[in-house]
Amino acid sequence: MAGSIDLVRRNLSTFRPQVVPKEADALRIGLLGAANISPLGIIIPAKSHPGVIIAAVAARDQKRAEVFAKTHDIPNVSPSYQALIDDPSIDAIYNPLPNGLHYEWTQKALAAGKHVLLEKPSTSNAAEAASLFRIPSSSAQGRPAPVLLEAVHIRFHPAWQKYLSLIDPANIEKAHSTHHLPKGVFSNDDIRFQYDLAGGCLMDFGSYNIQCLRQVFGAEPEECLRAEPRSAPHDEKIDQAFSAAWRFPNGGIGSIESDLMFSGGWPFPWLTSKLPGLRSPSCSVTHREAPVVDEELPKDVAHTVVKTVTVWNMTFPSVWHRIDVVLDHTLKTVSTGQVTKTWTEKSYIKEYAGKVGDASWSTYRHQLEEFVNKVRGRDGSGVWIEAEDSIKQMEVIDGAYRKAGLPPRPSRTL
Repeated sequence: MAGSIDLVRRNLSTFRPQVVPKEADALRIGLLGAANISPLGIIIPAKSHPGVIIAAVAARDQKRAEVFAKTHDIPNVSPSYQALIDDPSIDAIYNPLPNGLHYEWTQKALAAGKHVLLEKPSTSNAAEAASLFRIPSSSAQGRPAPVLLEAVHIRFHPAWQKYLSLIDPANIEKAHSTHHLPKGVFSNDDIRFQYDLAGGCLMDFGSYNIQCLRQVFGAEPEECLRAEPRSAPHDEKIDQAFSAAWRFPNGGIGSIESDLMFSGGWPFPWLTSKLPGLRSPSCSVTHREAPVVDEELPKDVAHTVVKTVTVWNMTFPSVWHRIDVVLDHTLKTVSTGQVTKTWTEKSYIKEYAGKVGDASWSTYRHQLEEFVNKVRGRDGSGVWIEAEDSIKQMEVIDGAYRKAGLPPRPSRTL
């Protein structure tokens, strides 16, 4: 009962945080587009941050921008994206535009000296990412170079950091990450399914799964072993779902399953296979069998353990999450190889609050905290996504598309 009450209280505070007074020099952020992700991604998190003001929004449709501004108490509406970027009162830009527009408008914002919080994936392809993130550290009008951060929000939450602390990257045998969205949440004409706008499952949910693998292994994959898309009926270049596997430098295998149109998974599949399906996002790591030192055992008996660590709902852990640690023990007679005993130990961990913030802070709130810390030159938590990290992420995505026989997403400006 207490757990249910905590869940309700935590989520009420997450989605309806107390609005705090703003500092005199608060970072004034402008939003490019009236995107659906913006309330969750930055507007709500900014309410509880004293150093952030959502100051303006611009959209292709002026009327839509005005309605959006009124709905979310944004004081100013700019007549265009460029006008927002050129506004001298704006310190930073949040770019949640369709993937295919990320490169162009982020480049323009950086050139104007604006800091940028850029929604994932950072660009349409690796070539764009290399061009964007390797821009020389010049400055506009003599100011320090602006901060650019790819908004992979899940990496900033204490639950994910706790999960990583439980893993031994060098000894991973296999890792598997999944992310599924029920069929029907997005229509077939959604921007996520438009090739010219760099759409596709791997560019959306699949990018989270790839991030998970790269993080748990602490390395870049050496080879894409398989890549199996399920193409959209209206465009074979668009993947509605994607399954893939990579070999990593330690010899371990990392795999993903991601689906933006998931159906089935219910009892009586002959009747329910076409119904929208539900499945929690997850990442599971299985380590290689390791010896356990046990002085009390006879010399001819070996004690080994296999450790599996799984995180459930790493995408929205402030809502709910759980980390499962499973230790599978085996006793074996060395001379004969006979297994004499097996047993399993299980423990469950939750990590809602970190060193900074409270349990109600979402992944996006933790991310915003670190973005502002970087802009202000403060140390912060130490969690950050470096430029080369974002480039490597796009290289893995491009490689998976090529392995699948699909083209990487196209550039609109290169």
